[in-house]
Amino acid sequence: MAVHTSQSVAKAAGDDIARGRSRRTDQRPGGIRRALSTHWYAWAMVAPVVIVLGVIIGWPLVRGIYLSLTDANERNVARTIGVNHIDATYEFVGLDNYAAVLGDPVFLQRLVWTVVWTVACVSITFALGLTLANMLNRTFRGRGFYRMALILPWAVPGFVSVFAWRFLFNRDNGILNKLLEGGGISAIPWLDDPTWAKVSVIAVNVWLGVPFMMVALLGGLQSIPGELYEAAEMDGAGPWQRFRHITMPGLRTVSMTVVLLSTIWTFNMFPVIYLLTRGGPGDSTEILVTQAFRQAFISTPRDFAGSATWGVLILALLMIFALVYRRSLRKQGEVW
Repeated sequence: MAVHTSQSVAKAAGDDIARGRSRRTDQRPGGIRRALSTHWYAWAMVAPVVIVLGVIIGWPLVRGIYLSLTDANERNVARTIGVNHIDATYEFVGLDNYAAVLGDPVFLQRLVWTVVWTVACVSITFALGLTLANMLNRTFRGRGFYRMALILPWAVPGFVSVFAWRFLFNRDNGILNKLLEGGGISAIPWLDDPTWAKVSVIAVNVWLGVPFMMVALLGGLQSIPGELYEAAEMDGAGPWQRFRHITMPGLRTVSMTVVLLSTIWTFNMFPVIYLLTRGGPGDSTEILVTQAFRQAFISTPRDFAGSATWGVLILALLMIFALVYRRSLRKQGEVW
């Protein structure tokens, strides 16, 4: 009887497995069609966003990659002069533009400064944002006012902030140099000296980035249960131990996200560099994105193929960074 029962169970299990396999086999050919018919409303809601992104981002990206494989410039692209239309005469050159850019010492110079600029800005912004978030996470009089005041730089348009800082950094009439002269210190060439210009652009970008970092980390701090701190304090843990073993692990997910976003934004931070120093003095503060802009809109003749090549390389560098960053997070047990 027991043998018969076990045989029946095994047979039933085998039939279930066979039906499962046949069901999966049946779903494979028409999986997409079945998903569309079942979740058509979701697809309909997502479709406009996908179409808009495809038009706004997809087409320029494809066009840029194509131009990077040609010798297109201001003189050989299609253009209209009066009533006369001149057809494009640029030609396909393959990977010659990439070989030229990667072999140019200017690319390495721009890349090194861009990496230094990004690391410095993100590191200082994260440190200041974390410090301010910890301060504002406590209860004290006037906390709401300080929160609003610290978020103010984020509310002001970026170009307005940069122009305001440009006036502050003015060598002859800027407020900063006036204050230094009042203290008996000679004026500093904030935007006229290569080293001081780099310090200036980093300071302005940090000032613009701290509010976002602070708000994001403050939200992460408020999601950490207060019971953990109370239990740790009862166990005799000091402030540094509580910060190290409770605050930082609790902020890990938020921190990884804001660091990634801040890195991508800073790497491509065109307004601060261009509006504050125009890449100068000389070319000391040029980053990769401003160099691409310069080739497309300032140099003569305008080199569209070269600018597109710089743009594609910037995208490739950021994609490589994101992949490496994601892999490192997965090794640490973070799901992203």
